[in-house]
Amino acid sequence: MNPSPEDAGTPGDLTPVTPPPAPAHPGSDMFGAAFGGDTSGFGGLVKKEAAELSTERPYGGWFDETVDALEAAWPAFGDNVLRVVVDRGELTLHVKPAAVREIAQILRDEPNLRFELLSSVSGVDYPSQEARLHAVYHYTSMTYRRRLRVEAAVTVEDPHLPSVCPVYPTADFHERETWDMFGIVFDGHPGLTRILMPDDWVGHPQRKDYPLGGIPVEYKGASIPPPDERRSYA
Repeated sequence: MNPSPEDAGTPGDLTPVTPPPAPAHPGSDMFGAAFGGDTSGFGGLVKKEAAELSTERPYGGWFDETVDALEAAWPAFGDNVLRVVVDRGELTLHVKPAAVREIAQILRDEPNLRFELLSSVSGVDYPSQEARLHAVYHYTSMTYRRRLRVEAAVTVEDPHLPSVCPVYPTADFHERETWDMFGIVFDGHPGLTRILMPDDWVGHPQRKDYPLGGIPVEYKGASIPPPDERRSYA
């Protein structure tokens, strides 16, 4: 039976509530994000660049078997594979830009590999690197239930990679999106046009040096204010 209001006691009898933790730094919220116009909380964040090293053998699991099969099927493996990296339980092959279509063909057709599906092509921008624009190919073998990543890097001045559409038609929309957002040009693509931004849009919005705001918006004459002029929710 619920107690009556008379039996509930006075406010002084209640157990005090533990106050929230103090901010990590003065002038910041409980997550350490500084107050101000940067509502993302990433102001001042500096990412340490990892050394570009290859993982030493044995890689573990099926990774050795896959790399061995690729090396046996591809005589140019040593000249085109720059690094083999195993990190967080994933296998990544860093290859020369000119080799992305050739390795795609072998990954698909070699019986000991059988990566039948190119599930996505995405872009990454590392401004501190000379070859800062990376295209990342995510392959899936439905036969062997395996996943493999291939990565190639190009410069802003020469952002060209061979299209893998002739090998994997599913790359069509993925390469268009990577071109639209990062400006990587896929030579041989059947129709490399914008897919997210308007056709006459200038620039590639997911490059790290693309302005965060203060640019005109095509629709309804609106504009996006710069970060330091936006409302802070902190």
